[in-house]
Amino acid sequence: MLIGAGYDPTPTKYVCRMLELAEINEDDIVYDLGSGDGRILIAAARVYGARAVGIEADPSRFIYSWLNILVSGQVKRARVKFGNLFKKNISDATIVMLFLFRPTNNKLKSKLLRELKPGTRIVSYIWTFEGWEFAGCLPEDRMFLYVIK
Repeated sequence: MLIGAGYDPTPTKYVCRMLELAEINEDDIVYDLGSGDGRILIAAARVYGARAVGIEADPSRFIYSWLNILVSGQVKRARVKFGNLFKKNISDATIVMLFLFRPTNNKLKSKLLRELKPGTRIVSYIWTFEGWEFAGCLPEDRMFLYVIK
């Protein structure tokens, strides 16, 4: 059952650009919804010193992500949770990373507004949120930054 999007990993060359757009630092808690193979989690932890949490509903990608985190040596700063991104609490996030579909983004809007604190940054790769204004963007890379008010 498809929950957020099919598996299409964020190209490696864009991972750090997305985190930089969010102005990540070591005090951040980064959530990657639909975290796939864990590449964003590992980069957030290894390159920027942030804590990172992935949510993945596909059992094989969950295990693969967990193994990638283990092999990367980032188990103290990064972890992945198995389950439905719509049912997991993300209220401690300071940054949320997304590469889903536009309908999924729009379905997520109420959850994000309900659970996230003002100032939380959301970076979406390729897909926008209907009715939300960008706080920043890299149009050539199709990356969009939003900030919860």
